[in-house]
Amino acid sequence: MLLRRRRFSTRIQAAFGLAVASFLGEAAVSADRTIPFNDPSAATVPEFCRSGYLPVSAHSGSEIGCTDGCGDVASAPTFCESLLTQSTLTGDWFGCRSHLTESGYTFDLSTTQYYQGVTSGGLREVFDYGARNDYFLNVDGEKAGLWKGSFITLHGETRYGDSLNNDAGTLLPPNLALALPRPNGTVTGLTGVKFMQFLSEDMLVFAGKINTFDDFKQQLTGAGLTNGFMNTALMINPVVVRTIPYSTFGAGLVMLQNMEPVFTVAVFDTNNTPTTTGFESFFNNGATIVSSVNLPTDFFGKPGHQGVTGIYSSGTYPNLSPSGYLDPVAGLVVTSAPKEGSWALGYNFDQAFYVSPDDPRKRWGVFGNLGLADDNPSPVRWIANAGLAGTSPISGREADTFGAGYFYTGVSGALKNLAPVLLPLGNEQGAELYYNIAVTPWCHVTPDLQVLDPFRERVDSSVLLGIRAKIDF
Repeated sequence: MLLRRRRFSTRIQAAFGLAVASFLGEAAVSADRTIPFNDPSAATVPEFCRSGYLPVSAHSGSEIGCTDGCGDVASAPTFCESLLTQSTLTGDWFGCRSHLTESGYTFDLSTTQYYQGVTSGGLREVFDYGARNDYFLNVDGEKAGLWKGSFITLHGETRYGDSLNNDAGTLLPPNLALALPRPNGTVTGLTGVKFMQFLSEDMLVFAGKINTFDDFKQQLTGAGLTNGFMNTALMINPVVVRTIPYSTFGAGLVMLQNMEPVFTVAVFDTNNTPTTTGFESFFNNGATIVSSVNLPTDFFGKPGHQGVTGIYSSGTYPNLSPSGYLDPVAGLVVTSAPKEGSWALGYNFDQAFYVSPDDPRKRWGVFGNLGLADDNPSPVRWIANAGLAGTSPISGREADTFGAGYFYTGVSGALKNLAPVLLPLGNEQGAELYYNIAVTPWCHVTPDLQVLDPFRERVDSSVLLGIRAKIDF
């Protein structure tokens, strides 16, 4: 066991030390060239409701003159120039897209492809191809002829292909995007149908079928399911995997300060129903209550946040039963008796180290989470993670983003004691590094490296390599 931990530590140092040092070195001289990464002013609106990518001109760093005799007439951009700078691959749909937006309807469509594999260790050394499509519709109620302050958001998604989530031998999926809305096969679901109403500039209420991940946006962690980190432990606080479904009925209230959520309270059905209506199981296994406080800070004269979250569920669960964010890996055949009630506490922070004086959305900094949950039925007893992320500090790559993070997951004692001889279990740790390359405003390619020490004592530490390609239509 000690030898395995040492090997894991050596792999992390070799894989991450040079890369992180390089980022920090570049940041000292070129961080002022970064582009928007997260927009705090839009924090209350799901990512798919926000304005599109603001294209960066390929000539932004140089002067553009005209040839002799051109006079004052500026030439129109060619088709190729427009294609490379427009925010989406399909553009404005011959004006239809702009007209729909003016009428209150905004569409965002994307496909994200993954080729990722276990290069050493894990359960199997294999590469898999998988993908997902996301379909978003946001309705501005006032523009659409309803009433002021009303919004409707819909999220549909399709998942297909394979993933390495069952090959790495880990408790938490190394690729969360391919574990949703279901972890296997080809599946399509309408995972979000949310109605929002602003009661004032500082308060809104919401209700409907809630895609809980769409509203989970911690600053500097990548701002979305398909843009930043891939590992579950760096995308959410893992103590929530037992109590919070991915897609379920719910309602809540949000208090705002400068359009940022500072206090939220919500009630959710405990059943995860991403591919069904959910009416057949409506609150038949209790309810989950979530309350959070997330306060803006200005340490060192730079923006940040400090937050705490409390969760209680009255549902009844076995500690290895699947949930929205957790599907136990193949081979875990041990079972436990169901237990009623589960709770979790979480702490989060983010702190910018650099903010552009020209655009406060241009930033990079650190983030972290701590979490504690009950020992049964939660499979995760405690967690800690931290990372460095933001817009790229590399000169000439102003549209890129990066992230480097580490996590340690304390597996519950009840789970470890299920079958200590047949299936010895320990804790889980890992590290991840990604670099999101903006090939065009609508095409992003992301190499990703993960080094993981699985919770199964008999599974060797694994090295995962992958690449992600996302196209916005």
